[in-house]
Amino acid sequence: MTNSGAHGFSEILYAYTSGANNNGSAFAGLNADTQWFNSTIGIAMLLGRFLPMVFVLALAGSLAEQKPVPETAGTLRTDKPLYTGLLVGTILIITGLTYFPA
Repeated sequence: MTNSGAHGFSEILYAYTSGANNNGSAFAGLNADTQWFNSTIGIAMLLGRFLPMVFVLALAGSLAEQKPVPETAGTLRTDKPLYTGLLVGTILIITGLTYFPA
């Protein structure tokens, strides 16, 4: 690492977060081609990519174990036109807010 202080910290932080979430790039000031950085960024890649999958599978298992709840007057059925209209309307609004300028 050629920079110290806050810039050096941000170089290291970027290297680990980029390794865990993206493609493993690093700033030019960080010499990440060492045994330490290769090993620890590799571990960060494994944890950053596979640990969320474990959490999602645990959540899915928890949801699958729940008992069905009986329908009441306040239940929004998903096989009716009202649900379809709300879903399509929400998709159109979110898409419009994303792509059209304010």
